[in-house]
Amino acid sequence: MERYWKVGDLSRMTGLTVRTLRFYDQIGLFSPSAQTDTGHRLYNERDLSRLTQIMSLKELGISLEEIKSIVGGKQISPLEIVNLQMTRIKEQIQVQQKLLEQLQHVSKLMQGKAPLEVEDFTQLLLAMKTVHEKPVIQQRTSWEYRLDVLGEVLGEEKEATQSEED
Repeated sequence: MERYWKVGDLSRMTGLTVRTLRFYDQIGLFSPSAQTDTGHRLYNERDLSRLTQIMSLKELGISLEEIKSIVGGKQISPLEIVNLQMTRIKEQIQVQQKLLEQLQHVSKLMQGKAPLEVEDFTQLLLAMKTVHEKPVIQQRTSWEYRLDVLGEVLGEEKEATQSEED
């Protein structure tokens, strides 16, 4: 007989919040295999295996959209995932190296009591901006998506309420 877990059980087992699991279901990333008569989500062993894969990919820094693509049928090998992560890490190292070089340059100027030019600060600020810009853009995109989903849910609830009143 197949074994099933409710969302709360799965949450305790994985360390993910119930809210996260519901969000994954909402965006079509991870949905339960079954439901109770009262609508409670039920997950089986295959679901648990898929969730483990999703969590592993997330740990590698892969975005939810990319993970959805990977687990949703787009064939990608474990080697390709590792190569993707190595490429991302190399990019991060390059950005950090540029920032380090700029900081070292400004430090040398300050230690030598040389006057700092506007260009020195501009280059440093650009290097710092690059380090922080990508995560901010990713966060903004994530929030925009979540707000769109929330808007759809609220719109559906409003329509349902209006239908009940009619």
